[in-house]
Amino acid sequence: MAAGTIRYWAAAKAAAGVAEEPYRAETLAEALDAARANHPGELAGVLRRCSFLIDGDPVGTRSHETVRLAEGGTVEVLPPFAGG
Repeated sequence: MAAGTIRYWAAAKAAAGVAEEPYRAETLAEALDAARANHPGELAGVLRRCSFLIDGDPVGTRSHETVRLAEGGTVEVLPPFAGG
């Protein structure tokens, strides 16, 4: 099981109530399931609209169950942003 950091931005940060927190998970799906369990309520809805970076690389349309997390890695949770 890998340990790393989840960083929440904008609406995800507001919904989670924290800017970042540790994860212990093998896949992105497991890390997000734990985040939903740790922050019941609004975060689940926000996560459905987010995109994700794993160690700086976009997840894109890959299934979250197939995205492996590395020891010491970082998951960036990026809600849609307005403006430019």
